[in-house]
Amino acid sequence: MRNLLIILTLINISAFTQTVATTEFPDKAHCPVCALNGEDKAEKVRAASEHDGKMYYFCNEDCKTTFDADPVAYLPPVLPRPASDFSLQTRDGESVSLVNFREKWVLIDFWATWCAPCIKTMPKLNKLYQQNADKGLVVLGIAIDEEDDRLNKINKIIAKKNIAYPILLDALENPVWNQFKVKSIPAMFLIDPNGQIVQQWAGNFDDDEVVKSVQIFLSH
Repeated sequence: MRNLLIILTLINISAFTQTVATTEFPDKAHCPVCALNGEDKAEKVRAASEHDGKMYYFCNEDCKTTFDADPVAYLPPVLPRPASDFSLQTRDGESVSLVNFREKWVLIDFWATWCAPCIKTMPKLNKLYQQNADKGLVVLGIAIDEEDDRLNKINKIIAKKNIAYPILLDALENPVWNQFKVKSIPAMFLIDPNGQIVQQWAGNFDDDEVVKSVQIFLSH
């Protein structure tokens, strides 16, 4: 009986070793969590997860945990897909819903007063809006600030940059950025007149590419 237990133990160890061998990590890979935050280089692999039959590799356990909590947010987006409707307040307290802009092209820009890249992009978005409003383009800036004095900070930036497009205040509970699975800002979503998200950008992206892409969609 003892010999049988030893044999079974050796078999189990052998099987475990084979499993590990067949699931060895590559030395380096692109971490999907870091990639969304602008990291475009392959990194040393220290963790992995399987999702929908595919392996994903991470630079540390924290990124793995973050990915496991919401994998879809870190995968290449499915396009086109329906945009979730929402209602938010303007800086003047007026309620605005996404459905109000049906039959128009809508470029949503998630930003914050503490996000330098976001603020740097605003003049380009403002120019894009002013040049294409008559073609049915609406730019909606959604400020995700949560501080008590956020309205004062937002108003200062809008005045300084002379922004003409509407700025909405994201909800503190059940925020819209969470509905759109935004994990880093700046983040932008282009929605067609039928309410479908047809393009999106997040993390480290080229502002000029956004402008060019929007113009191409408008020309069709």
